Amino acid sequence: MNSIENIWKLFGLRYKSHPWHGVSIGENAPHVITTYIECVPTDTVKYEVDKESGYLKVDRPQKFSNVIPALYGFIPQSYCGDEVAALCNERNWRTDIVGDGDPVDICVLTERNITHGDILVQAVPIGGFRMIDGNEADDKIIAVMLQDEIYKDWKDIADCPPSIIDRLRHYFLTYKDMPGHTRKCEITHTYGREEALEVIRRSQRDYANTFGNIEKRMSSATIDMFELGKKMTDKKEKK
Repeated sequence: MNSIENIWKLFGLRYKSHPWHGVSIGENAPHVITTYIECVPTDTVKYEVDKESGYLKVDRPQKFSNVIPALYGFIPQSYCGDEVAALCNERNWRTDIVGDGDPVDICVLTERNITHGDILVQAVPIGGFRMIDGNEADDKIIAVMLQDEIYKDWKDIADCPPSIIDRLRHYFLTYKDMPGHTRKCEITHTYGREEALEVIRRSQRDYANTFGNIEKRMSSATIDMFELGKKMTDKKEKK
């Protein structure tokens, strides 16, 4: 390990990583992925990560009685961009859909009572919803928590009882509604495991195409900073 890698390892021990950019999706992605959980079923407000700071913030109070029926968050180092949008366009015979510019959303099923968000959960994708918000792709991956005692044998969306799928679908079709204003969201498909894995793969490529290799960029910036510091020191010594 070189000196720059050592520095970033030490930073990781001292400072909290940004949950979107600083947390790895996992070595076994897309089959097993790290997920960052923002909301849990007991929350009465909608939390989401502030994209600049990485801190969890209150987005809005839940205006109606419906609450998220599963752990809800996003997949780190994913991005809903051109490739995810292209798949959505292909499946819907459209050409006008674009990516929503966010990490891919995910809900994680578990029988355990997890009482708060701002946590990382290992999850196994089993399917998802092809959701369109206006003209933006807004896929919702459905997963089960890794090694969950009740749900660990669910390998595909077909293993999930229809009542759970209906509950999730209802939430996602209504959770952006506000009193006096109904937002136009639609779910065009409920897809299985293989399609979910393809969406995640595309989101990984979209992320790489949009942000590049974050660690390399940070290392390059660190080298530039050290070189600048050395030049300033040499200049002072010459005086």
